[in-house]
Amino acid sequence: MIRIITWNIQWGLGVDGTVDLKRLVSEARDLADFDVLCLQEVSDNFSDLKGNSGTNQFAELAGLLPGYTAIEGVALDIPDGTGGRRRFGNMLLSRLSVAQVLRYTLPWEAAATRNMPRLLLEAVVETPSGPLRVMTTHLEYSSDKLRRAQVEGIREAHRTAYERMVTLREDGPGTYALFPTSRSAVLTGDFNMRPDDPVKQRISEPFGNDAPALLDAWQVAHGSRPHPHSFCLYDQSNGAPHCCDFVFVTGDLADRVRRIDYDQEKQASDHQPVLLELDM
Repeated sequence: MIRIITWNIQWGLGVDGTVDLKRLVSEARDLADFDVLCLQEVSDNFSDLKGNSGTNQFAELAGLLPGYTAIEGVALDIPDGTGGRRRFGNMLLSRLSVAQVLRYTLPWEAAATRNMPRLLLEAVVETPSGPLRVMTTHLEYSSDKLRRAQVEGIREAHRTAYERMVTLREDGPGTYALFPTSRSAVLTGDFNMRPDDPVKQRISEPFGNDAPALLDAWQVAHGSRPHPHSFCLYDQSNGAPHCCDFVFVTGDLADRVRRIDYDQEKQASDHQPVLLELDM
């Protein structure tokens, strides 16, 4: 069995107004002895974010989890005006062996609302049952148009991954070497849309090339039972409590979903962590 946690950490800013990554990692460990931790809203050199000292959180989180391979998924990379860089995005930490890592820049259409670049981070991890693609992302908050485009980007990344899996490709030396991959995948993240949003439902639509569909793991395990709230439980400044954090699994993994749990007690972020347990 493997355990995967996804969590929008809001750069470690808890409900109490304190940024504390040690607390966050401790609470993730309290939820489960996780094999893979997928994080969104990790920052580096952003001291103007509420409560943030401007430290490199990618490095800090890697240091808090020795024995885990730390993979950065920087979506926003801009100058700080003093010769340095300011970075913001996703992160994946795995104590399972990691093969190839891919970073997909998602479509960034023109939109009048405030917005920023978004990324899909993918790592192939070695499980007892073989390689598994684990993906994490964070979609745009303020624009339905951008979310629609980004969902199409995710679908295209998954489609092409399947095509590479089923196409016999010539091996080669150095940069052309083949690495293990898989048709099986887990997609996690903060999708900034509610369960009944047609854009969210688009993620699970069939593919024309026989790539396995991405199914909502909560619905796989619980059918039509409503998703637990994952956002705005303790602070309603962004609306009433609702669910916008999801985990998807490819159809071939549906019968391996042992448990999916939305922890509604944690207060180390404005989002709640989600745990997936898979028989592998």
